[in-house]
Amino acid sequence: MGAGMRPAEGAMTLAEMKEFAGFSAATQRYIRRSLDIGLDREDAMERWSRDVVEAASIRAQARLYDRLPEIRALVPDDSGLEAIEPFMAPLLVVTAFDLGQGRLTSFSAYRFLYERLIGAESRPWLPSAFCASAALPHLHPELRRKLLQSISEAAATASGWSLRQPAFFPAWVEKVDQRALPN
Repeated sequence: MGAGMRPAEGAMTLAEMKEFAGFSAATQRYIRRSLDIGLDREDAMERWSRDVVEAASIRAQARLYDRLPEIRALVPDDSGLEAIEPFMAPLLVVTAFDLGQGRLTSFSAYRFLYERLIGAESRPWLPSAFCASAALPHLHPELRRKLLQSISEAAATASGWSLRQPAFFPAWVEKVDQRALPN
């Protein structure tokens, strides 16, 4: 059965790559930076900081992302109201920060990042966390409008979600000097 599933896994990985390629360069950069911070992959300050403003943003993001292990541990198994508050409150704070950075400009970009930061089991909770955070008053009204209009009715009202973990985790790729390559 494992060998039979490989083509489907490959197709899903290609679909994830295609989705990522459809995001703007700024969104792609922010997702890679966020994954470096949230998954402890690279020294984000060294890799992504271009100036003091971005360095401050990375430090603030790293402080908020310290909550990710707690959020991962608290993903509710069901929709019981008693499990929602301990999970949703920190998720909303982290989401509000990320949306406030102005680089995740659609639900699909947000979902792409958070499926990787938290895991597939978070999928049922992402539409509500996104909508709640996108409606907060700290965002410019035009950004709020753009974010809230980006979530499709299908995403907002889905009756079920896949538990398949994401396979593609975009990372920094060094540019290759074309003149240095052999013919």
